Amino acid sequence: MKIKRKIKTYNLNFGPQHPSAHGVLRLVLELNGEVIKNLEPHIGLLHRGTEKLIEYKNFLQALPYFDRLDYVSMLNQEHIFVLAGEKHIGCEVPERAQYIRVLFSELTRILNHLMAITTHALDVGALTPFLWAFEEREKVMEFYERISGARMHAAYFRLGGVAADLPFGLLKDINLFSRNFARRLDEIEELLTLNKIWKSRLLNVGLISQKKAINAAFSGVLLRATGLGWDLRKTAPYEVYEKLSFEVPIGLTGDSYFRYFLRMEEMRQSILIVAQCLNQIPLGEIGVREENITPPTKLEMGLSMEATISRFKYYSENVYFPESQSYTSIESPKGEFGVFLVTEGFKIYRCGIRSPGYFHLGGLGLMLHNSLLADLVTVIGSQDIVFGEIDR
Repeated sequence: MKIKRKIKTYNLNFGPQHPSAHGVLRLVLELNGEVIKNLEPHIGLLHRGTEKLIEYKNFLQALPYFDRLDYVSMLNQEHIFVLAGEKHIGCEVPERAQYIRVLFSELTRILNHLMAITTHALDVGALTPFLWAFEEREKVMEFYERISGARMHAAYFRLGGVAADLPFGLLKDINLFSRNFARRLDEIEELLTLNKIWKSRLLNVGLISQKKAINAAFSGVLLRATGLGWDLRKTAPYEVYEKLSFEVPIGLTGDSYFRYFLRMEEMRQSILIVAQCLNQIPLGEIGVREENITPPTKLEMGLSMEATISRFKYYSENVYFPESQSYTSIESPKGEFGVFLVTEGFKIYRCGIRSPGYFHLGGLGLMLHNSLLADLVTVIGSQDIVFGEIDR
């Protein structure tokens, strides 16, 4: 006589304060033994209502909120916001300012990927790359400090340009950094790329097909790892990216190993872009010198009471926007980062933020269906999520 046994799955909480969650993340897992049958993300513990806060501010007051969304890619977040604002007021940014923005956006991409790869390695059990990468990140954060006075939350980009011109000697130091950085990447690759443990933990782990990735609204490295070469710097160029020569690396299988490999290659491409910016950056204005966009200088204030009043109005009311709405997006280090703006008057009427990590986290169940519990941390690390932008 055969005995019928009914196997019942059980639920397990991952987080909300797990050391490898890369933020305040709670996952409710449905397990059959050690096999994940279902996964449901729960977010909300970090929520700060950023979009509603922005709607009570003028444009300049709202700008620093974007530094604090993806706090590993600060200037990339500022970049999207000023591009969205410029679309509404219809101003043309001086070429020098565009090159400065692209230069620091690519340096920020390097900052992001160094953090993403080495914290991922730390999750899997490799400590040394993390220490090496943070030495390189310190150099880039010093560049941040030299342009803005802040190591992280720079608040450097402005409507019509940037807040201040580059200090003397900075371009020379960035050139020195970019020349040496490729060797640092080689050292990290020597430890990881062909490492048997690293490959066994990442190869064919967290697989997702191109069709599923598109349907789940994936973008950035997670989409390109499936073989689709979609990069907004190429497909919908902004600033001076059309004038720059670089490749968009793509993967094959859409697994965790290709996501690691593409980030390594993207940093090498960012070095090429930085080198071209250093060679091509022209002299000229760093901002649009028009009323209500750039405040008068201290010299102008000393010569004119009207200039003093105009500067006061700039920092209290800031820019007047016509009644309009738009959606603007850029290729941030994590994928397509977008902003939907509705403007009317001195305040931002509506602000909606499209963060790539939110959609990637939503597709985590697709990537982990029928995977082992031990692969969960590996796949989260390969997604490169930062909760400031997800749970905003």
